[in-house]
Amino acid sequence: MVFGGSDPYMSGLPVTTAKILIAGGFGVGKTTLVGSISEIPPLRTEELITEVSRGVDDLTGIQNKTTTTVALDFGRITIDDYLVLYLFGTPGQDRFWFMWNELSDGAIGAVVLVDTRRLDGAFPAVDFFESRGIPFVIGVNCFDGAEYYSVDEVLRALDVSAPAILCDVRDRESCKDVLILLAEHALTMAAAAGGLT
Repeated sequence: MVFGGSDPYMSGLPVTTAKILIAGGFGVGKTTLVGSISEIPPLRTEELITEVSRGVDDLTGIQNKTTTTVALDFGRITIDDYLVLYLFGTPGQDRFWFMWNELSDGAIGAVVLVDTRRLDGAFPAVDFFESRGIPFVIGVNCFDGAEYYSVDEVLRALDVSAPAILCDVRDRESCKDVLILLAEHALTMAAAAGGLT
């Protein structure tokens, strides 16, 4: 997978688009991942966290967080002259989960970001994609100062057998590695289901 072709929309050739979701709990780095990898300035629907929100949202481990996604994040990556990826970051708070059904429609796969300090925030996303048969991978976002856990330890704690990778969503190359893992997994799943020949 090569990132950064020319603008395919200017070539006049047929362009294939693929939709990928970036999901996970509140404050795991979804907005940061989309911003780190998108070739365009990402669309963000962030709002300030108010005092009312502080009573509803669990800010344990992320007390310095000042904004939150209330609808979606959107970014774009041109792979080559024929393929463009659209990234949709989902909101993390449970009161915005109704958006996930709409956002997941037509998605080829998803990245479930995990913060090992607040692992319970990953379970709803894992359950959501498992129940819909949408291929997903686990991206373990390595926060500064967080205790280190191996990928195998995280997968055991989540009780899931999805592919997983350690990542730093602030780093573009690390984000690429996560998306490559997802693309490989989605292609493997499609081939196993008879969707590829």
